[in-house]
Amino acid sequence: MTLLVRGAVAVVRGDGVETAGDVEVDDGQDVVTVLDATGCVVTPGLVNAHHHLAQSAFRTLPGTRGVPMAQWLPTMAAAYAEVGLDPELIGAAAAVAVAEGLLCGVTTVADHMLNWPFDASLDLTVEMAAAVVAAAAHLGSRLVFVRGSARDDAVWAAESARAIAEELVPVGGVSADGMLQVAVGPAGAHSDARETFDAMAEVARDRGLRRRTQANEQVDVAIALDRYGRRPIELLGDWGWLAPDVTLAHLVDLLPDEVAALATAGVTGTHAPGFDVPMGWGVSRVGDLRAAGIAVGLGTSGGGLNDAGHLLADGRLALQVSALTGSPLSARDVLEMATRGSATGLGRPDLGHLGEGSAGDLCVWDVSGVADAGVADPVAGLLWAAPGRRPRDVVVGGRVVVRDHVLRTADERAVAARLSALLAVRRSG
Repeated sequence: MTLLVRGAVAVVRGDGVETAGDVEVDDGQDVVTVLDATGCVVTPGLVNAHHHLAQSAFRTLPGTRGVPMAQWLPTMAAAYAEVGLDPELIGAAAAVAVAEGLLCGVTTVADHMLNWPFDASLDLTVEMAAAVVAAAAHLGSRLVFVRGSARDDAVWAAESARAIAEELVPVGGVSADGMLQVAVGPAGAHSDARETFDAMAEVARDRGLRRRTQANEQVDVAIALDRYGRRPIELLGDWGWLAPDVTLAHLVDLLPDEVAALATAGVTGTHAPGFDVPMGWGVSRVGDLRAAGIAVGLGTSGGGLNDAGHLLADGRLALQVSALTGSPLSARDVLEMATRGSATGLGRPDLGHLGEGSAGDLCVWDVSGVADAGVADPVAGLLWAAPGRRPRDVVVGGRVVVRDHVLRTADERAVAARLSALLAVRRSG
């Protein structure tokens, strides 16, 4: 099918070019679908570079607000244990999170799955991963499944990661159609020892996978100093995890020499202000990272703290707090982070833009209403005006998955009801 998007006020191509008019996504077929974009801005599909999809089942829990991270983590762990994490629940939570993302313009989401039952068989971990993959596939979203670990046995975690990669993407790290990618990622130096990082790196080398982890969060620096007498970035460097195939999420507490080390190593980063800022855990100095030549993406992180998978809203927050770091970001900076910046961290040159070689993911944003009246720059207005803005239409690989603000691949309310019913039964039992 050839998709023609006509008459846009502005088209942000994602390669430094902005135009007005039409966008064509051509897959070589004769059938033509036309979207009227009069009064709209067209952008590449958003790429959520850091989420924990399972946590969408654990939003606004008591004891998860205004507390230190060292208290937040066990509170969440107790909530997971109460309901049990298995393929059924993981799949239902993933469906909710992916559907929410699509309705908010996210066409690709990276799920850093950290919560695995300690007594799980390798087959069960594959089933859990497959449940997430099935949810995303059914809804029409691209997915990056990151087989994470958090205090797991290093050998078991690596064997599971290998089994998941072999089952989901038998050749290389990305499926032939580009809809699924597999990566590996320990939770961080605060959680996993060098043995886990080494084991996961071996799987990544053998399978051609990207590597991802979290670094320099509030608890990360404190635990690393207490346990090793060194800060996380130095540890990751010694452990071979400062390299061009590695993306580090959060990065809220960085020293100037650490920024330089990341730039020299070719590491990419992910900013998650909607997770870190509300708890007072820190503000990443994104401007400094970008000035050093480090590609920075944008992520929401998970529920239980950032209870919304609304990447553009978190982009607006990133704009607002960036001035506190002394390096204010522009709306176009943040839009680039939410598209091409995130895609760069995933090693996906086909995502995050509408230029040559694009995979054909885009969003159509209606800017003709009162919230955008008086806006001189409609592209900047995407971020500054209309908090909570959602796209009118969302396209993944030329396929329209959201039309007129309605999810076309599933019944949104049925997706929500399924998770709510599961949680009600398990919490009552």
